[in-house]
Amino acid sequence: MTKSIFIAGTSTDIGKTFVTALLVKYLRDKNINAGYFKPVLSGAEIVDNKLVPGDAKYVCDIAGINVQPQDLVSYTFKTAVSPHLAAQMENTIISLDKIKMDFNNLKPGYDFLVVEGCGGIICQISTQKNNEIFLTDIIKSLNLDVILVASSVLGTINSTVLTVEYAKKLNINIKGIIMNFYDKENFMHADNKKQIEYLTGIPVIATVEKNAKEIFIEQNLFEVIK
Repeated sequence: MTKSIFIAGTSTDIGKTFVTALLVKYLRDKNINAGYFKPVLSGAEIVDNKLVPGDAKYVCDIAGINVQPQDLVSYTFKTAVSPHLAAQMENTIISLDKIKMDFNNLKPGYDFLVVEGCGGIICQISTQKNNEIFLTDIIKSLNLDVILVASSVLGTINSTVLTVEYAKKLNINIKGIIMNFYDKENFMHADNKKQIEYLTGIPVIATVEKNAKEIFIEQNLFEVIK
């Protein structure tokens, strides 16, 4: 049975795609047939008159996934704004059913499927009447546990604890935290890691330095994920 995990972040521009690419590469380097899926992406690039989802292409390039990036994203928008606004501007109705169908269609091709979210955990996906969707609705629809990507810098304790508490209120299970932009020589980063684990009760399963080429998971990922 394919294992899956959802990568969420404490905010936008926290490095979810960067960490996700390293995570998928980590799995594939261990000869695990790992794949990637992103339900919604905004701010895509135009290459040779084609709309290319940059996040998906980046993960494919770093992790060595030989598929078309367009096939790994349910909804790709050119406009670089929140997904709900991009969908409005580009006259698109986002469907949870399509996202779930695409996810289920990808799963049989992999032993491990890593799903990347967009923005922070409260990111609005659709604000249409009778079709209001948040990122948390996608997580729950796919029935996935979460690995949370957090920063290591000043303020991360607040944003990480608030994200964890919000997820708990919605019965979303965060299995582990990955701290990005980590400097092992920085005493504040080390203390942030300690306090985040203490206050959330959730293990920091990896710390990632700026511009890292590899990720090291401190626990067996198959033990972390259902």
